[in-house]
Formats: sequence, C-alpha cells, structure tokens
Amino acid sequence: MGKSKDFLRRIVEEDLRSGKYREIVTRFPPEPNGFPHIGHAKSISINFGIAKDYDGRCHLRMDDTNPTTEDTRYVEALKDAVKWLGFEWDNGIRHTSDYFPRLYEYAVELIKMGKAYVDSLNEEEIREYRGTVTSAGKRSKYAQRSIEENLDLFERMKKGEFEEGEHILRARIDMASPNMKMRDPLLYRIRHTHHYRAGNEWAIYPMYDFGHCLSDYIEGVTHSICTLEFENNRDIYNWVIDTLGLPPPRPYQHEFARLNINYTVMSKRKLLELVENGVVSGWDDPRMPTIAGYKRRGYTPESILNFCEQVGIAKANSVVDVSQLEFCIRDDLNKKVPRVMCVLDPLKVTIENYDGSEEIDASYYPDDVPKEGGRKLPFSKEIYIERDDFMENPPKGYYRLTPEQPVRLKHAYIISCREVVKDAGGKIIEIKAEYYPESKSGSDTSGIKVKSAIQWVDAKAVGAVEVRLYDRLFKNEAPEGIEDINPDALKVVKNALVEPAVITERPDERFQFERQGYFYADPVDYTDEKPVFNKIVGLKDSWAKKTKAPERTPKPQAKKVQVDGEVAPMSEAEQVLFDKYTLELKLNNEIANTLARDGQLSHFYEEAISVVNSPVSVANIVANEVARELKDKQAAELKFSAKQIAGLVEMIDDGTISSKIAKQVFEEMAKSGESPAQIVEAKGLVQISDPAKIEPIIDEIIAKNPDNVAKFRAGNTKLLGFFVGQVLKTTGGKANPKVVNELVAEKLK
Repeated sequence: MGKSKDFLRRIVEEDLRSGKYREIVTRFPPEPNGFPHIGHAKSISINFGIAKDYDGRCHLRMDDTNPTTEDTRYVEALKDAVKWLGFEWDNGIRHTSDYFPRLYEYAVELIKMGKAYVDSLNEEEIREYRGTVTSAGKRSKYAQRSIEENLDLFERMKKGEFEEGEHILRARIDMASPNMKMRDPLLYRIRHTHHYRAGNEWAIYPMYDFGHCLSDYIEGVTHSICTLEFENNRDIYNWVIDTLGLPPPRPYQHEFARLNINYTVMSKRKLLELVENGVVSGWDDPRMPTIAGYKRRGYTPESILNFCEQVGIAKANSVVDVSQLEFCIRDDLNKKVPRVMCVLDPLKVTIENYDGSEEIDASYYPDDVPKEGGRKLPFSKEIYIERDDFMENPPKGYYRLTPEQPVRLKHAYIISCREVVKDAGGKIIEIKAEYYPESKSGSDTSGIKVKSAIQWVDAKAVGAVEVRLYDRLFKNEAPEGIEDINPDALKVVKNALVEPAVITERPDERFQFERQGYFYADPVDYTDEKPVFNKIVGLKDSWAKKTKAPERTPKPQAKKVQVDGEVAPMSEAEQVLFDKYTLELKLNNEIANTLARDGQLSHFYEEAISVVNSPVSVANIVANEVARELKDKQAAELKFSAKQIAGLVEMIDDGTISSKIAKQVFEEMAKSGESPAQIVEAKGLVQISDPAKIEPIIDEIIAKNPDNVAKFRAGNTKLLGFFVGQVLKTTGGKANPKVVNELVAEKLK
C-alpha cells in the first residue's frame, strides 16, 4: 500500500488477521457547528484513508445532537471538504439525528435494567456530588426513584413537559470511579430548541458519550478513531455497549494525537469569533485555517494530504511548524504550475534605441519541470519593471539594474540605464534605457556579462489585475485570539501588471509569478473585467529569517508547556480543577487547561463565577483577556475586579453589548478601572438589535455591491459572510451579529 504502518493500521491489520472483523468500517463524525479546519483534514485523511487502504467503507456522519449551534451551511461545508480532499463516503450522508428514535429506545432499556435514572439535582449540586480526583463522589438521592417513575419522567421529558435543566438522564455506574467521567455521566438533557433537521419533534437530546458509541454500533463501524482528548471517554463508550449487551460485531475506540500547528488557531469558537467580528471576510477567507480558506487561497488537496502524511499518526501531542505545510504546497506547485511575469510596483522604462514591436517565444516551465507549453511575449519600446529592480545608489551585492550596471530582461534583451527621470518631489518615475540587439536570450552574441535577469511586462499589451498578498493570520507562534492578529496578513495591490497570456489564454488557475510567489485566480471575486489573484505562498519561508519575538515575562505560576511532544503532568490540585472545569462546567480542554494550571487565573475565575452563573463566557474572558493582563502583573495590581468581569459577562449574555464591543470595554476597564456599565453608557456602546436601525445600513451596502449581490443570488451563498462583515464594520461592531445575519439573508433572497 506504500504507507508506513502507523499504530492504527497495525491494529486494523491484526483485527483482520484474527478474524475479528470481515470488513473495516470507519467514520468521520464532525459536529456541524462550524467550517472544518486543517485539523479536520488530518482526521478525514486517517478515517477515509484507512478505509480505502483496506477495501473498507467510511461513513460521513453529522453529530447533530446540539441544536443550539448547528446549521445546514456547516453540513455543506463539511461535505465539500471531504469531496475536495478526494474522498467519497459510503451510501449517503448519515446523521446522529437519524437515530434519535433508536437512541431513545436504548435509553429506555437502560432505565428498565436499573442502569439509568432521571436526576433532578441542579448544576451546583451535581458538581458538589461528583467529588474530586482524590475523594469519591456521592450519588444523588433521586437515584432511588423506581424504574416506573424514571420511565414516566423520561417520557414526559421527551414530550417537553419540563423546563431546561429541570431533569437530566444519568447512567448509574460508579460514583467512586477513578475516572471521573464514569461517575454517573449524563446521557440526555432537555433542550427546547428547533433542530435544523428534526424540527420541534424532540425536547431531549442525547449527550455525546451516549449518542456517539451507539451511532457507531448502529452503522456497523468497526474502528471509532478519535483524538486524544476523548481517551477518558472510552470507558463510557465500552460501558454503554457492554451494558446493553449488544451482539457483535461491535466497535472499539482508538485515539491518536490531534493536529496542532503554530501560528494557527484550531478552536472553532475562536474562528467563529473572527468571522462574527468582521476580522475576516468569512469562513472561506484565504487567511483562515479552514479547508474552505485553504481551497480559496489556492492550496491543492494533494499538498494538504501530503502534509497530513508527513505529520504522521502519533499517540503523543506535539506542535507542528506551519512552515511544513507551506513547504508542502510549494513542493506540489513547483512541479505543476506555469511561470509568468508580474510587476506589483511598476516603474516605466523607455528603450530609446528600440523601434517597432515583436513577440518573443518563452516557455512556461523551467528545464527541470517535465511539462511543455509556452506563450508569445509582446515586446516594444515601453515596458514596466518592478520598482525595486532599479536602484540609483545600490548597496554591495545588488545585481539588478543601476546607472552603471546592465541587466537582462527575462526571455528578452540586456538593457542599460541612460537617464533617470524624477518628479518634482524627487521620486523616480521613468528610466531611459538602451538595449543591445545582439543580446537576445537564446542567441546572445553581445559578449556583455550580467549577473541577474528581471521580470517585465510590455506597456501596450499589459493586463491590469488585483493581487492580494496573504500572509499568516497570526503574528504570534501560540496565538490566543483576535489580539494576536497579524496586521500584515493582507495587503492589496489594486493595479498590478501581468503579461497578457495570464488573463487572455489562462493556461492555468495557479501560477508562479516569478520572484513573487505562487498565486491563484480567486474563485469568488475573479471576473474578466477585474481579474483577482490570491498569493498562495512565497517562494521561500520569509518567516524563518524574522527575528524571534522576545520571550514573554513568566508569570509567578506559569502554565507548563509541551516539550518534545509530551505534556507536563498536572499536580493533583490542578487535575482536580481541570476535571471540575471540563466535567462539571463544560469548558473545552484548552481553556480548562489554561485555568487549572495557573493559580492566579483559577482564583480569579472562581470569584467571577460566584457572581454570575455563566461559566463558559467567564472562562473565555479570563483565559484570554485577563490572562494577557496577568503576564507581567500580580492579580492585586489589576485595575479591574472579578466582580467587574462578571458584570461584563452579564452585559454580553443579556445582549446589551456584542462580543466584539466587550473586548473594547475590557481594554478600557484595564486602563481606568471603571465599571463596564459606566464605560458602555459613556461611550454609547450598546448593541444595536433594532432591525429599523440596521436595515438602512444593509440596504446601502447591498446598493454599493451589485456584483456580489448577483453572485450570491446566482448560488454563491458564501458571500453572505461578506455582507454581514460589511454591516458589522460599518456599525463599529455594535450591530447584533445574529440579527444582521437574519436580515441580510432575508434581503438577499
């Protein structure tokens, strides 16, 4: 098969050899709550790749059990990502929601077996009863309910007779288990929310640990391949299947290390924040680490799959250098794309001793690329060269055009400078030059020695294009969010000049603009009237030469970091906090890890959530904004208090201000110590949710962008993010993103 035998493939081969399974069935089961990113590409390549290697099947299943965050556009994005990477799922898209009736029946069976019960403790009591890593938990008094009472309550939960949080269904396992996830885990919770597929049929939804393993079993999955963060969930996975006594063949869970890349954010929540705050134009912005973003930027499926294969499949977490991904796209394009000439900052050159015009034969590919093809380059008296290809007072080692030094025009003639023309301000606006007729490339008999060749375009046959110079979205190696955005991640050159074949003959969609990098015709904005090209990647790793930023001043209790792929172990106290944050407060692992490992942050966080019951929102602010302030301060030095942070979160939760404005308010709190309410009132930062105020802004933006409106109505629904972003920018981020989304979608129908 040509692939090295990683530990997952060795497991698969042993299962086939032993006769455990006759056919391998894997699955890629994303939650449709955002666009898939480069980390998902690794999971896709593993699950679909293993199925392909062993003549098996791979299912694409939407894990759609949380109706509050899911959307059909995310489903389409996930489907598109799998197809674009070159894989095919088996027998249609599957959804966990397809199995809601069967999952409900399995839950009823557990209740009848005395293995599940309806609990009525509140969230605080559940946390208290769970115990700690070093002390056993205590089972709820409601576990004493009879089977008949549990069945009745569960059915009424299904019918929607209770409020959210009033009851939950829990497994009866072991409140003293060393694996805290086994301490009577939640199986179902009440959600009175419209489901994008099931409508309003269900008022209860299965938790991941219950729905995932049973969906695998229902589909005949053999190998449930997950990332390491789900390692402790494996015990629940096995308990559910074994307790129900489901006949073989049954699936088993196996974990691998997730993909972490420096200068990159992998959190869908943080990526959504970039989209909703208008920092990027949408999920497919070419700066985004989403598969849609890489696709629009010009990356190839082959380059991403090659990157995933190079990274390999490991059991220990580590961080991969993003330059490895950039190398993969360079390596792929170097063997494929035509070389052409483009001038980003034009400087006019008049060749005074040349008359007439001609066409010069030029190949698209260098000798070491086994492809054929070429074009005719128009050449006449007036041309344009790159401004930095001429220097009046050059430094040592400069080999391009100077008043004393000739240079070759690539594929054409050698020229020398005769006169430098400047405007009234002293800026060079033209070079008067002389060419040498005997110096034509391929038949040079002039005897003139030059040390370099420069690109150029003919003034009469030039094509004007817009070039978008993309770079890494984040400036820091370990970015935390919006505050780490690279301000130079996008530069737009409105009137770059390319040789005419690029836009008239279009020999390819991707090109190497010589000495500039690799570029791609933007699939959304490119038109014949205004061609647009995205920079995919430079010819060399420009970041490797940049001076590394000085190390941050360590905090008194800094987070332990990963070294050589291993994670520094938590102390006993830190582990207790981590389990509390992930299991009880439902924080994601990354945020929980940050808080648990830092004494100042965890103390600040605990104080804030004692004031406001919004653990996730508070955690996001404390782990990002507050943590940034504590990099070189003690908590006592902060100008704001935990109570003020709680007040800020309350204003976000009740819709008074948007998440974007909250960051602005926080910055002011950090400087002045004023309360968030005072700042919002003084600066007029209240979120705009009134459609009557938002609609005129939308109307104006729609009127200014008729081309994009036409594209949207013709089927390019990705442009919805463009219009929403424009509205948010116009209102300074004060417009309610949810209201804006709904109004824009309605007006663009």
